[in-house]
Amino acid sequence: MRLFSKRNRPRSPGVQTCTTADRGIIPPLTSCEHPAQLRLYRELRENVPVIDAAIMKLVRLLGDFTVKCADETAQGALDRFMAQVPVGGTGTGIYTFICTYFDQLLTCGKAVGEIVPYEDGTVAALYNAPADAVTLRTGDSPVDIRLCRNPLGTQELEHPELVCVTLLNPQPGTLNGTSVLSGLPFVSDLLMKIFRCVGQNFERAGNVRFAVTYNPPAGAGAVNARQRVKEIAEEWSRAMRDKSRVCDFISVGDVSIRAIGADSQIIDCDIPIRHVLEQIVAKLSIPPFLLGLSWSSTERMSAQQADILTSELEYYRSLLTPVIERIARTYLTTAQLDPQVSVLWSNISLQDETELAAARLDNARAAQLEQGLEVNG
Repeated sequence: MRLFSKRNRPRSPGVQTCTTADRGIIPPLTSCEHPAQLRLYRELRENVPVIDAAIMKLVRLLGDFTVKCADETAQGALDRFMAQVPVGGTGTGIYTFICTYFDQLLTCGKAVGEIVPYEDGTVAALYNAPADAVTLRTGDSPVDIRLCRNPLGTQELEHPELVCVTLLNPQPGTLNGTSVLSGLPFVSDLLMKIFRCVGQNFERAGNVRFAVTYNPPAGAGAVNARQRVKEIAEEWSRAMRDKSRVCDFISVGDVSIRAIGADSQIIDCDIPIRHVLEQIVAKLSIPPFLLGLSWSSTERMSAQQADILTSELEYYRSLLTPVIERIARTYLTTAQLDPQVSVLWSNISLQDETELAAARLDNARAAQLEQGLEVNG
């Protein structure tokens, strides 16, 4: 039996709580990614560096993993495949594929990847597809998911078993993932407005402009006054243009020079910027010190923030583990090997290694003391 041959779909089970699917009729689309929304999320990463840095930190902190198969003789072949499988046009290794897959999942709320086979069915490469390359729709039942290549959902994929799709925090009854950047466009726009206004204020106040006022004496003729104003303007312009040396401006009469905007005070923007950054950091679940934000925090608070980040990464790992297992099982099946695999993730940080080692040491000492008490007793 060919691995990638079409199989007859079993009849989908009925769902009693579904309110949108009509019996005998293709139900309406429940996945509708808006390209404008996806572009907005990408522009947020480009325009707000702290958001892009937070997502990159999450990708780097995800950690490494190993895939173990039940057949020990096939472990070497599986390790070579995981390390050497081509990814896209320039990448190599499944870790490269998973990093891009995870980055897309965080940004768009949906990640799409494909296992590219040779003509004989063996795995040739892995490909990270755009998030809008595949549309999800329900079949005869809400739990029967169909993968389509067009936004209208009328052209199903010929080999959906080769495509991996992961949704982040989908809403009940829908097939739409939720990006970690949802809710940030408003606060990000507010932050950009503050930065834009600060830049304009510094352009006005930093590049000093002067107001030169000449008050002609009483009884002076209009012609002489205009001539004197023209001479003052020429001399002032010459003094300001000559940047090679310091020039003095000498004038006769009642002439006053005042810096424009010197009396006004630039609004303090540190507090509103911090409030906005706090909302962004809270949404992305990143400790502030990882983003270079030196806010006042104790060592105990930093440890608690690190524990919260660890739980977030564990959740993301649970979403990526089925994708890794699916790729490994596909390779082992095409190689006619036992497809039973398991994914082992490394500890998230060296601090975890230290705490685990200390815990094992304490347990060993406690066991030794208990054994000594039993012998003496």
